[in-house]
Amino acid sequence: MKLTTKQLTLCALLAAMALALSYLENLFPLSLAIPIPGVKLGLANIVTVFALYALGLGEACFILLARCFLGALFAGNLNALIFSLLGALSAMGAMALLSRRRGLSIYGVSIGGAAAHNCGQAAAAVLTLGSAAPLYYLPVLLAVSLLTGGLTGLASACLFQGLRHTDLMKG
Repeated sequence: MKLTTKQLTLCALLAAMALALSYLENLFPLSLAIPIPGVKLGLANIVTVFALYALGLGEACFILLARCFLGALFAGNLNALIFSLLGALSAMGAMALLSRRRGLSIYGVSIGGAAAHNCGQAAAAVLTLGSAAPLYYLPVLLAVSLLTGGLTGLASACLFQGLRHTDLMKG
Protein backbone atom coordinates (compact mmCIF):
# COMPACT_ATOMS: atom_id res chain seq x y z
CA MET A 1 0.00 0.00 0.00
CA LYS A 2 1.55 3.25 -1.14
CA LEU A 3 0.23 6.31 0.65
CA THR A 4 0.47 9.90 -0.51
CA THR A 5 1.64 12.51 1.95
CA LYS A 6 -1.95 13.67 2.39
CA GLN A 7 -3.17 10.11 3.09
CA LEU A 8 -0.33 9.41 5.52
CA THR A 9 -1.02 12.68 7.34
CA LEU A 10 -4.72 11.87 7.59
CA CYS A 11 -3.94 8.37 8.88
CA ALA A 12 -1.56 9.77 11.50
CA LEU A 13 -4.14 12.34 12.57
CA LEU A 14 -6.86 9.70 12.87
CA ALA A 15 -4.54 7.38 14.82
CA ALA A 16 -3.81 10.24 17.22
CA MET A 17 -7.53 10.92 17.57
CA ALA A 18 -8.19 7.24 18.29
CA LEU A 19 -5.45 7.23 20.94
CA ALA A 20 -6.88 10.37 22.51
CA LEU A 21 -10.40 8.91 22.59
CA SER A 22 -9.09 5.70 24.12
CA TYR A 23 -7.23 7.65 26.79
CA LEU A 24 -10.24 9.88 27.44
CA GLU A 25 -12.46 6.84 27.85
CA ASN A 26 -10.21 5.52 30.61
CA LEU A 27 -10.72 8.72 32.61
CA PHE A 28 -14.43 8.02 33.12
CA PRO A 29 -15.34 5.06 35.33
CA LEU A 30 -17.99 3.34 33.22
CA SER A 31 -18.30 0.70 35.92
CA LEU A 32 -20.38 3.16 37.95
CA ALA A 33 -23.07 3.16 35.25
CA ILE A 34 -22.61 -0.40 33.99
CA PRO A 35 -21.32 -2.61 36.81
CA ILE A 36 -19.89 -5.28 34.50
CA PRO A 37 -16.12 -5.84 34.61
CA GLY A 38 -14.23 -5.23 31.39
CA VAL A 39 -16.93 -3.19 29.66
CA LYS A 40 -15.80 -0.17 27.66
CA LEU A 41 -17.71 2.04 25.26
CA GLY A 42 -15.05 1.72 22.59
CA LEU A 43 -14.90 5.38 21.66
CA ALA A 44 -11.76 4.84 19.60
CA ASN A 45 -13.79 2.53 17.38
CA ILE A 46 -15.62 5.57 16.04
CA VAL A 47 -12.37 6.42 14.26
CA THR A 48 -12.01 2.82 13.05
CA VAL A 49 -15.50 2.73 11.55
CA PHE A 50 -14.98 6.14 9.99
CA ALA A 51 -11.63 5.11 8.48
CA LEU A 52 -13.06 1.87 7.10
CA TYR A 53 -15.86 3.66 5.27
CA ALA A 54 -14.09 6.89 4.33
CA LEU A 55 -10.58 5.65 3.54
CA GLY A 56 -10.76 1.92 2.94
CA LEU A 57 -9.57 -1.27 4.56
CA GLY A 58 -5.83 -0.72 4.14
CA GLU A 59 -5.74 2.69 5.76
CA ALA A 60 -8.18 1.60 8.48
CA CYS A 61 -5.90 -1.33 9.37
CA PHE A 62 -2.88 0.99 9.43
CA ILE A 63 -4.67 3.32 11.86
CA LEU A 64 -5.91 0.43 13.98
CA LEU A 65 -2.49 -1.18 14.31
CA ALA A 66 -0.86 2.16 15.13
CA ARG A 67 -3.45 2.73 17.83
CA CYS A 68 -2.93 -0.73 19.35
CA PHE A 69 0.86 -0.59 19.42
CA LEU A 70 1.15 3.04 20.51
CA GLY A 71 -1.61 2.64 23.10
CA ALA A 72 0.17 -0.32 24.69
CA LEU A 73 3.51 1.50 24.54
CA PHE A 74 2.18 4.73 26.06
CA ALA A 75 0.27 2.88 28.76
CA GLY A 76 3.39 0.91 29.61
CA ASN A 77 1.41 -2.32 29.39
CA LEU A 78 2.80 -4.42 26.59
CA ASN A 79 1.19 -7.50 28.18
CA ALA A 80 -2.22 -6.12 27.20
CA LEU A 81 -1.11 -5.90 23.56
CA ILE A 82 -2.35 -9.41 22.77
CA PHE A 83 -5.83 -8.48 24.03
CA SER A 84 -5.81 -5.26 22.06
CA LEU A 85 -4.55 -6.86 18.85
CA LEU A 86 -6.82 -9.91 18.89
CA GLY A 87 -9.86 -7.79 19.70
CA ALA A 88 -9.03 -5.11 17.15
CA LEU A 89 -8.15 -7.47 14.31
CA SER A 90 -11.27 -9.57 14.95
CA ALA A 91 -13.40 -6.44 14.89
CA MET A 92 -11.75 -5.11 11.72
CA GLY A 93 -12.17 -8.43 9.93
CA ALA A 94 -15.83 -8.64 10.86
CA MET A 95 -16.51 -5.02 9.94
CA ALA A 96 -14.70 -5.36 6.61
CA LEU A 97 -16.88 -8.33 5.71
CA LEU A 98 -20.11 -6.83 7.05
CA SER A 99 -19.56 -3.45 5.34
CA ARG A 100 -19.74 -5.22 1.96
CA ARG A 101 -23.20 -6.60 2.65
CA ARG A 102 -25.98 -4.68 0.98
CA GLY A 103 -28.73 -3.54 3.26
CA LEU A 104 -26.59 -3.60 6.42
CA SER A 105 -26.24 -0.15 7.91
CA ILE A 106 -23.27 1.36 9.67
CA TYR A 107 -25.05 0.47 12.92
CA GLY A 108 -25.09 -3.23 12.06
CA VAL A 109 -21.46 -3.13 10.99
CA SER A 110 -20.47 -1.39 14.21
CA ILE A 111 -22.41 -3.84 16.38
CA GLY A 112 -20.82 -6.75 14.50
CA GLY A 113 -17.41 -5.21 15.10
CA ALA A 114 -18.10 -4.78 18.81
CA ALA A 115 -19.22 -8.41 19.10
CA ALA A 116 -16.16 -9.63 17.18
CA HIS A 117 -13.92 -7.48 19.38
CA ASN A 118 -15.31 -9.20 22.47
CA CYS A 119 -14.78 -12.61 20.85
CA GLY A 120 -11.18 -11.70 20.04
CA GLN A 121 -10.53 -10.56 23.56
CA ALA A 122 -12.12 -13.71 24.98
CA ALA A 123 -9.79 -15.72 22.73
CA ALA A 124 -6.84 -13.72 24.07
CA ALA A 125 -7.97 -14.48 27.63
CA VAL A 126 -8.22 -18.20 26.83
CA LEU A 127 -4.71 -18.15 25.32
CA THR A 128 -3.27 -16.15 28.20
CA LEU A 129 -4.88 -18.15 31.00
CA GLY A 130 -4.72 -21.52 29.29
CA SER A 131 -8.31 -22.15 30.32
CA ALA A 132 -11.71 -22.00 28.66
CA ALA A 133 -13.21 -20.27 31.72
CA PRO A 134 -13.31 -16.78 30.07
CA LEU A 135 -15.75 -18.14 27.50
CA TYR A 136 -18.43 -18.34 30.20
CA TYR A 137 -18.32 -14.53 30.42
CA LEU A 138 -18.60 -14.06 26.66
CA PRO A 139 -22.45 -14.04 26.47
CA VAL A 140 -22.54 -11.08 28.88
CA LEU A 141 -20.00 -9.19 26.78
CA LEU A 142 -21.86 -9.99 23.57
CA ALA A 143 -25.09 -8.62 25.05
CA VAL A 144 -23.32 -5.41 26.04
CA SER A 145 -21.80 -5.16 22.55
CA LEU A 146 -25.31 -4.49 21.21
CA LEU A 147 -25.34 -1.28 23.23
CA THR A 148 -21.73 -0.23 22.77
CA GLY A 149 -21.65 -1.10 19.06
CA GLY A 150 -24.91 0.74 18.52
CA LEU A 151 -23.56 3.85 20.24
CA THR A 152 -20.35 3.70 18.20
CA GLY A 153 -22.42 3.31 15.04
CA LEU A 154 -24.56 6.29 16.00
CA ALA A 155 -21.51 8.46 16.63
CA SER A 156 -20.00 7.35 13.30
CA ALA A 157 -23.23 8.10 11.44
CA CYS A 158 -23.32 11.57 13.04
CA LEU A 159 -19.70 12.11 12.04
CA PHE A 160 -20.46 11.25 8.42
CA GLN A 161 -23.51 13.50 8.50
CA GLY A 162 -21.45 16.38 9.86
CA LEU A 163 -18.68 15.91 7.30
CA ARG A 164 -20.84 15.29 4.24
CA HIS A 165 -20.11 18.72 2.73
CA THR A 166 -16.35 18.71 3.31
CA ASP A 167 -13.55 17.91 0.90
CA LEU A 168 -12.74 14.87 3.01
CA MET A 169 -15.99 13.18 2.02
CA LYS A 170 -15.80 14.06 -1.69
CA GLY A 171 -14.28 11.31 -3.79
